Amino acid sequence: MSASSLHDPRGPNPRKAALEAFIAALADLRPSRDPALLEARSRDYYWYSPILKQRLDPCRGEVLVRAASEAEVIRVAAACARYRLPLTVRGGGTGNYGQCVPLEGGVILDITALDQVLEIRPGSVRVQAGALIMDIERAVRSSALVPGGQELLMYPSTRNTATIGGFIGGGYGGAGSVRNGILKDPGNVTRVRVVTVEDPPRIIELRDADIQKVHHAYGTNGIMTELDLALNPAIDWVHHIALFNDYRSALAFGVAATEACARANPLRGSTAPQPGPGPSLDAFEITAVDQRFSPFYAEAFGDRFPAHRDAVFAMVNPRDLEGWRALMRRFGGEESMAFTEEQLLVQGLVPAFECAWNHTTLMALRKDPSWTNLQTVYAWPLDIDLVMRQMQRYGDEVYMHHEFGRDSHGFVVFALPLVAFFDRDRIYQIIAEHEAEGCLVFDNHVYTIESGGMKSIDSAQIDFKKIADPHGLMNPGKTEGWLAEYVQP
Repeated sequence: MSASSLHDPRGPNPRKAALEAFIAALADLRPSRDPALLEARSRDYYWYSPILKQRLDPCRGEVLVRAASEAEVIRVAAACARYRLPLTVRGGGTGNYGQCVPLEGGVILDITALDQVLEIRPGSVRVQAGALIMDIERAVRSSALVPGGQELLMYPSTRNTATIGGFIGGGYGGAGSVRNGILKDPGNVTRVRVVTVEDPPRIIELRDADIQKVHHAYGTNGIMTELDLALNPAIDWVHHIALFNDYRSALAFGVAATEACARANPLRGSTAPQPGPGPSLDAFEITAVDQRFSPFYAEAFGDRFPAHRDAVFAMVNPRDLEGWRALMRRFGGEESMAFTEEQLLVQGLVPAFECAWNHTTLMALRKDPSWTNLQTVYAWPLDIDLVMRQMQRYGDEVYMHHEFGRDSHGFVVFALPLVAFFDRDRIYQIIAEHEAEGCLVFDNHVYTIESGGMKSIDSAQIDFKKIADPHGLMNPGKTEGWLAEYVQP
């Protein structure tokens, strides 16, 4: 049976025929149509948003296939192109926006068996896209190639369960961004190897600035199989909690600590002005949460985060710990925890990066699933008075959470506040109020690239999709810039 006959609209069920042909062509890879497996692999953490949960809960892939090598990825890509089947690439599934949820069914390609750390070099590592970020971190830290080992520049709060391909394909920044910038900054990711979805597929290697063609593209324009990532000398970070009597003081400390971190770590390729004179202190993570988060952290920390104190969680270079404490005391702070990650594990405590970014929301939802969150960006210098006005306006409807970071243009303050969910209209009223006050909102209640974070169509990504996915099969519906007339027959 020819591919054209499979897609004859006069046929009884062209999709069913295409799926049967796909399964027959890849029988040795043991494609699965098990309903429980398909349900599990068709989901990510989109349920953080009640709006996305309602929209995406019914979405399922129709067949799951696992690839354990690039050669197998190529076979799957060729078969999807041949039979014109939608294709969604799946890693750890730790995203929050439905990036790996198949809107139009089709094939789910699980690449978690592409999990090898291929080569460790001084200052960089070559890995397969399905490797767990934690496994990469362990490998580069334990390698004797560089005395004392090396470490990744940044990772999400889901470090222990996320894959590196998913982080590059859907992520932006994370723990490490206050020190090393965001993923798209020059030199952080230096090479991506991509398989095209055509018959036969091609291999394309993107380097340096061209990597932006696939970064944060939600897996819509090529299958990543390998990546080169920059490394730094390893540091045994001290996971630290500083407690404050009010959130204003916590934020003021966060601002000062971020500027101190910038003095210690000028970003390569950055043209942003450096902060004025002051302490130079090295940190990997700085996050502030208001005291109302305390009940969600009770099992993890007990009295180390009491209900009447606001907190700043951080990862601090041990050489600068005394200076960090001195700066903390200037803002009325009190230390309640200072342990390395190994010491945390022995005591059953949670690392600081799991008290930051979207993990903070996860900790709340484990206790009370009625919450959701927003993702906003504040201008620098941070207007703390604005945050205080917002806290007063929203009261117990919004709990405040701020992340301090940097990119090649300067300082960035992200906010991931918890929001009590009433209905869609109320969420978008709060979003409109934030935007009216100068906050940029990355809408985490939608599933397209542009409506969420990009806010505009990235023509370079669409142009690359025309090359890497000419039939428009990859993760359809996730980018607004792909038009029907672009699809090649």
